[in-house]
This record gives sequence, structure tokens and C-alpha cells, in this order.
Amino acid sequence: MNRKIVLDIETTGFNKIYKYYLNHKIIEIGAIEIKKRKITNNIFHTYLNPNRNIDNEAYKIHKIKYSFLKKKPKFINIANKFINFIKNSDLIIHNSKFDIEFIEYELKLINIKIKIKDICNIIDTLSISRKMFPGKKNDLNSLCKKYKININDRKKHGALIDAKLLANVYLNITRKQTKINNIYNKIIKKKKNIKITNKISKYKINNKKNKNNIKKKKKKKKKKKKKKKKKKKKKKKKKKKKILK
Repeated sequence: MNRKIVLDIETTGFNKIYKYYLNHKIIEIGAIEIKKRKITNNIFHTYLNPNRNIDNEAYKIHKIKYSFLKKKPKFINIANKFINFIKNSDLIIHNSKFDIEFIEYELKLINIKIKIKDICNIIDTLSISRKMFPGKKNDLNSLCKKYKININDRKKHGALIDAKLLANVYLNITRKQTKINNIYNKIIKKKKNIKITNKISKYKINNKKNKNNIKKKKKKKKKKKKKKKKKKKKKKKKKKKKILK
């Protein structure tokens, strides 16, 4: 999939035991498009009315008040637009399990039976960074510092701000891999070209051989015809001699 979407959400909070999304709601969705390794202006961003209060711990992180959300749309009002925005993309999320299960819970509440993995290819930057930097901090702030990405705008957590930061982290994380892929693709192209030229040269050689064979066959046929004619002439001469006698 060439189209990539970087996604983040903010919620009313979460339960400390599984199912952590139960009775909680999404209050903000931020999604940014990446095409040909460039962040585009094509974004999906909305705040949502959760119809419930926000936990104090969650408020301390994102500073979003329920009073601000009361006049915002509900998830049911934006669900189709959101699904259409992310479908058929590489969906890039930091700690994807959390966001995906929250989204699928919201979809289930409005009787939309969709599994995100069935409409997107999910890429989890947290699991990638853990493999790349084992035993080190792999939260968004730490990764931004590692790659010298400016986090001055991140005075509080926000879905759109975090999606923008994550997009830059992803581009940095995958920079070496894309170089490797480009080199690999060039090698494959060269090999293909060599194979094609080899096939062409073989074809030409075979063609020459075939032409030569055809010429030889024609010559043989001509010789046979000549021999037959000579034999016929000899027979005729013999017959004439017999008649004369």
C-alpha cells in the first residue's frame, strides 16, 4: 500500500484492567496522510462528544474539558467518513493495540462490525522502536528527542499534534530501510535487465540457427529435386534406346 495514514486518539480515560476501553469513549481523532515519504495536507481531525465525564488522570494529560466537547459531533456522526479516510492504507500507530481496540469498541457500539486489520495494514511504531532500541525509552517524546524532532508544541497531548510528531518519527525510523529497499530494487532491476538481454541474445542466436537450418533444408530439397530430374532423364534416354533397337 503506497498510502500511509498516521493515527492518534485521545480518550475519556481507560480502565487499569482489561478491557481498558469498557465504558470509556474517544474524544479526539487525529490522522495525517503520508505519500511518497512526504507528509501531505490531507488530514482527518475531529473532537467528539463522549456523553460522559472525563477522568481526572486523562484530563491532566490532554487538558480537554467535557464542557468543550458538549457541542461536538458524536462518533456515530463521523464513523463513515473516518473509515473511508483510513481504509486501504498502511495505518501507523504508536501502541496500536490501545487505539485499535478503542476504535473497534466505538464501532461495535453503533453496530458497525468492522475489524480495522481487514481494511488496513497496521504498523505499530512502538513494537518497531522496541526492536530497534531494546531496553531504552520508546515513548513518543523520547523518540522525538532521539531524532531531534521539535516538541515545543507538545505542551499537552493532542491527537493531531501527536500524529504529526509520530509521522516524523516514522519517516526517521524507516529511512535506512527505504535506502536498503531502494538498493535492493535496483539490484533486482539490473538482474531483470540482464535476464532480458540474455533472453534477447539467446533468441537472436536461436533465430540465426533456425534461419540457417531452414536454408540447409531448402538446399537439400533442391538437391533432391535435381537428382530426381536427372534420374527421370536417364530413364527416358534408356527407353528411347530400347525403342530404337
